[in-house]
Amino acid sequence: MKGRKFLHPAAMAIAALAGLAFSAIASSSTKIDFADEVVGAEPKSFSSVVGVWRIENEGSTKVLSVDGRQWKRGETAAGLADKARALYGERYAEFLDRVQSFAYFPYAVAGQVEDFRNGEISVRFQGLSGRIDQGAGILFNLKPNGDYLTVRANCLENNLVLWKFENGRRSSVKWIRNTPTETRVWHDLKVRITGNRVEGFLDGNPYLDHTLPSPVSGRIGLWSKADSRMYFANYVVTPAE
Repeated sequence: MKGRKFLHPAAMAIAALAGLAFSAIASSSTKIDFADEVVGAEPKSFSSVVGVWRIENEGSTKVLSVDGRQWKRGETAAGLADKARALYGERYAEFLDRVQSFAYFPYAVAGQVEDFRNGEISVRFQGLSGRIDQGAGILFNLKPNGDYLTVRANCLENNLVLWKFENGRRSSVKWIRNTPTETRVWHDLKVRITGNRVEGFLDGNPYLDHTLPSPVSGRIGLWSKADSRMYFANYVVTPAE
């Protein structure tokens, strides 16, 4: 609290992100490892927008889980209005309206990174269960109106796809098939952004390469789908120098 102004607890949590779960692993890299998070609670390092996201233990390591078994299509996360206000300030209403109208796919937003344009985003993930999907994606290019892009892997389909969510509708931009992604095994997913060029890597293999009509900018996060139950760990953001 500063200047005796009251700040809503949700806004305070997001405003304090810098000191909670971020640690420098290189001169320009930031890593979110969830070590300082509370097991059983929503993450403080990510703002849950759609779906059920919480911190769990995986052995001796804390991970972020998304649990599609508990999520109903069109259901936003708790306290979304306060989270939207903390993420986008005075522009929160447009974002809130779009998400509430089209809350089809679970996602969470990294609170610390306000505008990612060039560099790499990587995460480790493991598919635990899901009869319809076991999807894990890196979300980027998130706009105040709710539009975004995501590169996602799927343990049931063994493919890597670049999706866009625009004007409340999802559509595929590019599909890469035959990308082995075994369930209950940890995998590495990475996105490299260079202006309007998007590259996608799975377990170190450079599968996807696509040029967008315009450069990337905006917030970033994690994405999933339907009944997927997934673990995420070691979210690393490395802006280009």
